[in-house]
Amino acid sequence: MKILIIGCGYVGLPLGQVLASAGHEVHGIRRSDFTAENITPHRIDITAPNALDALPRDFDWIINTASSARGDAEVHRAVFVDGAKNLLDWLGDSSARMLFTSSTSVYQQTDGDWVDETSTANSKGGTAQNLAQAEELFLNAPQAATVLRVAGIYGPQRGYLFRQFLKGEAVLTKGGRRWINMIHRDDVVGAILAAMDLEPSIYNVADDEPVTQRAFFEWLAKRLDKPMPPEGESVSRKRVATNKRVRNTKLKAAGWQLRVPTFREGYEKLIREE
Repeated sequence: MKILIIGCGYVGLPLGQVLASAGHEVHGIRRSDFTAENITPHRIDITAPNALDALPRDFDWIINTASSARGDAEVHRAVFVDGAKNLLDWLGDSSARMLFTSSTSVYQQTDGDWVDETSTANSKGGTAQNLAQAEELFLNAPQAATVLRVAGIYGPQRGYLFRQFLKGEAVLTKGGRRWINMIHRDDVVGAILAAMDLEPSIYNVADDEPVTQRAFFEWLAKRLDKPMPPEGESVSRKRVATNKRVRNTKLKAAGWQLRVPTFREGYEKLIREE
C-alpha cells in the first residue's frame, strides 16, 4: 500500500518505520526537514492552504498524527481544524482511507466515572473543542475515516507528570483525586496498525489501568525513594481539567493487544533507562 503520514514525529515516525519494514510505500509530512530510513520525506505545513497540492493523491491511506508541538491555542486550532479542512480539500473525491489520532480530552466528564466511545464528547472549550471539530470533519468526509481517541502519551523522552516529578516541580492538585489515563507510544503505534484492519469507527486508545494522580506519585516516590509532591495548583495547560476513566474494551475486543498494559511496566523501563 501507499501510505501518507501527516505529522511524522513522536508517533508518526516509528509508525512509518514499522509500515515501511512491512513492505509498504511510506511518505511522511513534517513542518521541518527530516530524514528517516525507508520513508519519503516532505516538508509541508498543513495549516497553509494548498500546501499539499505538490503531492499526488493516489494514497491508499492517509494517517494524521499531527500535533501542535506545545503551541498556543491559535496554533492548536490551525493544526487540527484548519489542517483537517486543508487535507480534505486536497483529497477531493479520493478513495483513500483516513485515520485521525484525536484525544480522550474530548470527554469532558469531571465526576471520575468510566467513559467509552458511546459517552458524550462534550467539548465546550479549550483544545478539546478543536479536536472535536476535527473529528467531525473527518467522520463526515466522503472518505471512510477512523478516529482514535488517544490517552496521555508517554515513552522515551516523554511523560509530562513523570518529568515534573523528576524536576521537583510536580504538585498534588485537589488531593490527587483526579484520574489519569495513559498509553505508551509503542501501544499507540500498535493501535493504529490494528485499526487499519478494522471497519471505520471511533476507538479509545488507553492502557488497562487508569490511576489517580496521588497513586501515580506514590508509586514514583516509592520506586525512586523521593518525597511526595506538595499540595498545590498546577500551572494551567492548554486543556480544560477533566476527571474520568477511559475504557479500552472496544479496540481490545477487536484484537488490539497491549505491549505495556499499565503505567508500572512502562515507567519501570523508563526509570531504568534514565
